[in-house]
Amino acid sequence: MPASPPARALESPSPNDTRFDRRLAEILDYATEVFADKGYDGASMRDLSRLSGISLAGLYYYFRSKENLLYFIQQHTFATIVERLRQRLASSSDPAARIRVFIHNHVEYSVAKQKAMKVLSHEDDVLQNSYGTELAAIKREYYRICVGLVDDLAKAERLKSVGVTAGAARGIGTRTAVMGLFGMMNWLYTWYKPGVDPDAKVLAREISDIFLQGIRGETKTGRVARATVQSHPSKKRKTASRQGPPTKRRT
Repeated sequence: MPASPPARALESPSPNDTRFDRRLAEILDYATEVFADKGYDGASMRDLSRLSGISLAGLYYYFRSKENLLYFIQQHTFATIVERLRQRLASSSDPAARIRVFIHNHVEYSVAKQKAMKVLSHEDDVLQNSYGTELAAIKREYYRICVGLVDDLAKAERLKSVGVTAGAARGIGTRTAVMGLFGMMNWLYTWYKPGVDPDAKVLAREISDIFLQGIRGETKTGRVARATVQSHPSKKRKTASRQGPPTKRRT
């Protein structure tokens, strides 16, 4: 397996990049567009050649196969996200702030690189060989980073409602919390529309608020929802009555 390409932003190569690196970046950008539009199975190296204007011989000089090309796209995307995350986490020690850093880092990349995220999600299980093994290791590392951030928050704030075994006690299991967060972030490419939806900074703040309030068990007033319901069951009934009956589903 060839050495992995440097984890740098392909859209803006530095002045020190060689011509090889710049062309590599260009091909990866075109390939991402082809795979996003046609899917891995429906795309071909000829499609990439037509879109990029690079001959088939030129493409095979850089990538020996379509599979090899998909590997580089996915490896670069994961490596870039993780590298940027580590740099940003180094600037904060507050557990809640670090979770917000994690979410902002992911959302920012997802909004800027929607087609790359589409390829990452849609072609997640295509690579089953050594390429797939390497990518799976990066995914596990990314998952473990997020789990660690949630555990740090739970310890710092002494949260009993979230943890590895909290689900059995009517709380939220760590894995459920983390996978739920990824569920919110990973599907942005399917609905996010620039000019209609907020920018990455605002969107990351909104998702962070939803996630943090959820694992803390907070209401809008900042109180723990479960404790409020248990202590004041009558208030729960009054609140429900003010909200009105469920709307009848249209058929």
